[in-house]
Amino acid sequence: MKAGGAILSVENVSLRFGGLAVLSDLSLTLGAGELAGVIGPNGAGKTSLFNVLTGVYRPDSGEVRAFGRPLAGLKPFEVASLGLVRTFQNIRLFKELSVLDNVRLALHARRAPDLASTLAALPAAALAEDAIRAQALGLLERLDLSARADERAGGLPYGEQKRLEIARALAAEPKVLLLDEPAAGMNPSESAWLKEAIRALRREFQLSILLIEHDMSVVMDLCERLVVLDHGQKIAEGTPGEVRGNVRVLEAYLGTRANPAGRA
Repeated sequence: MKAGGAILSVENVSLRFGGLAVLSDLSLTLGAGELAGVIGPNGAGKTSLFNVLTGVYRPDSGEVRAFGRPLAGLKPFEVASLGLVRTFQNIRLFKELSVLDNVRLALHARRAPDLASTLAALPAAALAEDAIRAQALGLLERLDLSARADERAGGLPYGEQKRLEIARALAAEPKVLLLDEPAAGMNPSESAWLKEAIRALRREFQLSILLIEHDMSVVMDLCERLVVLDHGQKIAEGTPGEVRGNVRVLEAYLGTRANPAGRA
């Protein structure tokens, strides 16, 4: 964890669905300004962890804290309003709307103009709308999507839809950004571009980032620290180099004959 203390912490969290233990006594932290990753085989509990962090699931035991306060009992929109914002493994865009309007809607949810001004068509409302449009275009530019602004979001290639979802998440003005498989559906050149984009976004927006990713070439190159889950338990934690050589990781996730630098 980087200097500056934990901005997000998970302390002894367990989650069960009926008789199935999805997360078991899990603890981890994310430091202020850190870029860390969570990896593990399918069914390891990675997305369930994100659901706990963002208030979709309530853990059976343990505590989640962000920005110095417990998140217990908060609804997902309340967690997001604090600055803990996520993308999804299964893309959740307004696919019939334009790329630009998807980002504009996210900005409206955060800073919509005063309703009375809008109804009265006052100049302040028009100025606010112009500012929202300009900010949306700026976010699309950062994700290399400005040329697609007027296209239908559902018509984008899958990799570009993932980038649009990141732009929407940034519109919520996060302090902590949770990325669920951001490189899914991308070819190697797109993944290489995404890595540089994530690094640049972290600097520009002063973000702390926690990501889930199956592409080991992305994870090992991008993340400063990794947490490895297997069957809901943390089996390893450390730098990419430390995790790459961990016997339990090789057995549980990469396979004893797998190449850790390749795609799992």
